[in-house]
Amino acid sequence: MEWKEAKKIINRDPEVLRELKNLEPEYQIIKQLISLRIEKKITQKEFAVLIGDSQPNISRLESGNYNPTLAKLKKMSDCLDRKLEIRFISKTR
Repeated sequence: MEWKEAKKIINRDPEVLRELKNLEPEYQIIKQLISLRIEKKITQKEFAVLIGDSQPNISRLESGNYNPTLAKLKKMSDCLDRKLEIRFISKTR
């Protein structure tokens, strides 16, 4: 199945659309972590060593199958020379 066809099916199902919207924060974090890790030219294994974790956990995180703790996200941000910022914003925004 091509992406265009899959997207049509997804867009027809309000429940699927709601779930995708609910997962958006996780997808954004994953996308940022992958981009920053690649920008720093750090492998998953090197990143894992730097933050005191395992490469399989980094792989699971990057594939969306593992949710890190806030403490782990802080370690990741420090390793990537970034400041971790978490905010609550209005849903009507």
